[in-house]
Order: sequence, then structure tokens, then C-alpha cells
Amino acid sequence: MSDILRKGFLLGLGAAVSGKEKLDRKLQELVDKNELSQEQARTVMRNFVEKGEMKTDEWSTKQFEQTQDMAKELGLATKEEINELRARISVLEEKLDEE
Repeated sequence: MSDILRKGFLLGLGAAVSGKEKLDRKLQELVDKNELSQEQARTVMRNFVEKGEMKTDEWSTKQFEQTQDMAKELGLATKEEINELRARISVLEEKLDEE
């Protein structure tokens, strides 16, 4: 399942890069035709990039959540659970050493 998510992410990333290049060309055409100022074109591009970064963060969060859900379904222990067990073992070992 993780491989599917990775491939989907890479596909989306490729589409975003392609989209950015096409947008850049279109914006340059509009600037060349004086239908858009250079500053307006920069603002549009900056907004496009910012939205892409927000989506990347959303995808990363979603992938993390799905990975956590999958681990729970498979019965895998989390780092927190393992650390809790280690702490409990340490306490028990100390009690045994005292006896």
C-alpha cells in the first residue's frame, strides 16, 4: 500500500511540475501581450507554488496517517508502545535486582 501512495505522490508531483511549466509559459505569453504585468505574473506563480507546497504537506500528513492505520491493522507496535514496554521492563529488572 505504501508503494501505491508513493507512486501516486510522484505522479501528482510530476503533474504539478508540468503544470508549473505550462503556467509559466502562459503567464509569459500574457506579459508579452501586455495583458498582465510582470509583478502580476510573479504573484500568480507564487500563489501556485504556495498552494502546491500546502498540498505536499497535506499529502505527507495523509500518508503518515494511513501508514499508522495500516500498522494498527497489522498489529504492529508503535515506537511509543515499544518505549513504554522498555520502561516497564527496566522497572521490573530493577525490582528483581533489589531482591
